Amino acid sequence: MTTIALLVLLLLLAVASVAAWHDAVSARLARLPWWLVVTAPAAVLGLAALLAAADAGLPRGLAAVLGVVIAVAGGGPVTTAMLRGAELAGMPQITHPAEPAEPTVAGGPSPVPARPVLRGGLWIGALERAAIASCLLTGLAEGVALVLAVKSLGRYPELRAPGAAERFIIGTFTSLLWAAGAAGVALLFR
Repeated sequence: MTTIALLVLLLLLAVASVAAWHDAVSARLARLPWWLVVTAPAAVLGLAALLAAADAGLPRGLAAVLGVVIAVAGGGPVTTAMLRGAELAGMPQITHPAEPAEPTVAGGPSPVPARPVLRGGLWIGALERAAIASCLLTGLAEGVALVLAVKSLGRYPELRAPGAAERFIIGTFTSLLWAAGAAGVALLFR
């Protein structure tokens, strides 16, 4: 019975995580309190860990696949909500970083805004979580350091913009913790 409950719980979390990428669902999540969007999926993931520790009857392969799906898809809404929470707590320019205007020929600010700060973060974060969860599930924990180093080097030029460094750190840590948590639940089946 515990195995069935765990499978249903993980499948629901996986489906909810994937659904959260839909524009309508994402917009609805943005209207909820940030802490609810962070803690509700984390609580479900914790419950799954408790069930997995009690009865590891779920096949390892299925647990690993569900773990990666939950890590990749579930981390986006959790990370976005955490960034909203940081901004509400008084860290300005976290969710909408300000950009320095590009100078014109005369030296004044350009009316055309510069390109977005930390662009592509949604997709980079998804790939980061996939790599982290995969590294942890295959026992290559040192791969996590490599993923974070590549991400840091790739983002380095952009981190001087106001709010960008804070956004990078909060987003990366939240993403890393979520992926590690999802992979950790899957690892309980070994």
